[in-house]
Amino acid sequence: MPDFDMLVIGSGPGGQKAAIAAAKLGRRVAVIDRPDMVGGVSIHTGTIPSKTLREAVLYLTGLTQRDLYGQSYRLKEDITVADLTARTQHVVGREVDVIRSQLSRNHVSLFAGTGRFVDDHTVALREVTGHERLLSAGHIIIATGTRPARPASVEFDDRTIIDSDKVLNLERVPRSMVIVGAGVIGMEYASMFAALGSKVTVVEQRPGMLDFCDIEVIESLKYHLRDLAVTFRFGETVAAVERHPRGTLTILESGKKIPADAVMYSAGRQGLTDDLELDKAGLSADRRGRIKVDEHYRTEVPHIYAVGDVIGFPALAATSMEQGRTAAYHACGEPVNQMDGLQPIGIYTIPEISFIGRTEDQLTEESVPYEVGISRYRELARGQIIGDSHGMLKLLVSPDDRRLLGVHCFGTGATELIHIGQSVMGCGGTVDYLVDAVFNYPTLAESYKVAALDATNKIRQIDRLRD
Repeated sequence: MPDFDMLVIGSGPGGQKAAIAAAKLGRRVAVIDRPDMVGGVSIHTGTIPSKTLREAVLYLTGLTQRDLYGQSYRLKEDITVADLTARTQHVVGREVDVIRSQLSRNHVSLFAGTGRFVDDHTVALREVTGHERLLSAGHIIIATGTRPARPASVEFDDRTIIDSDKVLNLERVPRSMVIVGAGVIGMEYASMFAALGSKVTVVEQRPGMLDFCDIEVIESLKYHLRDLAVTFRFGETVAAVERHPRGTLTILESGKKIPADAVMYSAGRQGLTDDLELDKAGLSADRRGRIKVDEHYRTEVPHIYAVGDVIGFPALAATSMEQGRTAAYHACGEPVNQMDGLQPIGIYTIPEISFIGRTEDQLTEESVPYEVGISRYRELARGQIIGDSHGMLKLLVSPDDRRLLGVHCFGTGATELIHIGQSVMGCGGTVDYLVDAVFNYPTLAESYKVAALDATNKIRQIDRLRD
């Protein structure tokens, strides 16, 4: 008889939710993770620290209040790294306590150390002391997550040349900074450091950034970041990064040279599978360290599952949690619905971006007719109260059956607001529901009613011409 019904390698969002789901179903469950990484990358170097850092930046710089109190308004004049990390350390400490408590009260055994496969049912736990012990399980879930990819040609020192995991290691807020990579993580940090007053240069080899988002939203974000003195170098590749006593010099293949206090690489992420010895369990990973799974998150070995960032896209904490729960239910023979295709995407730039459904470009490519309804925060009383005159909500509506095809939000609270659109779309509701609904006033949520009225008025105009 195996030691456990289920063994989870990794305690990040996916692993944690898988373990708790199986425990709730009465299974004997264990989790393996390093003692300093309970909660995974998400809690320690990823989602939670970066979003807490963003909140600290917004508060200390007073950036969001400048429309009301003038461009020179700041809550604190000389912001230090210590100011920023104080809030982060507090939140991370609390979150680790919450996770430990949840695992404990659900009787999940937490083993401190790292795991590697001995065979497809057995994992060798290497404890902090160096001792190894064997743990066997009926089902195993791999939830080891990822680490930032580091180009071999770059000499990282984790002080001036860093990746996104080492941002909080900076000794001071840099006066100038180069960010290599204009993906989600790169743009989030570009926003934060620009808000702190750093002169940021973003280098991206592709012709644009965040190309899966609505074009109008991305143009607005670019405008805001340029307003904060961010320089974009699209279609450019880094040839070398030199470290000098007085800072760094980034040399581009086009010959341009960019001096800066610090360089941050945000060039994708690599699955943490190198030390798992997957081959002993009959498994393998691709060159990015990712593991292939089916629709139930099963690997090629049916009783071994993989969830979270280690399986690749969408690699979000929110989707990882759901993958973990779904995999655990399937492993335990519990009925479970497959994850809905309608997943909200949240990007914590400044201002933040969130969307669900399709973009205008996708609908145009698919020859799907749509009407656009827009609400601008500056036309809402709440927008004036909070001082956000740039935010907007865009609804894409089918003129045929009046259903929502996409919702795109840019501005304060976008990642919260999107869930109203998600609920309407998920329940098959139409734009008429939003027209008829009463929203609290003054709120940002009433932007849905304004945008819905805008869209239906346009549809009505077309219908009248046909009559």
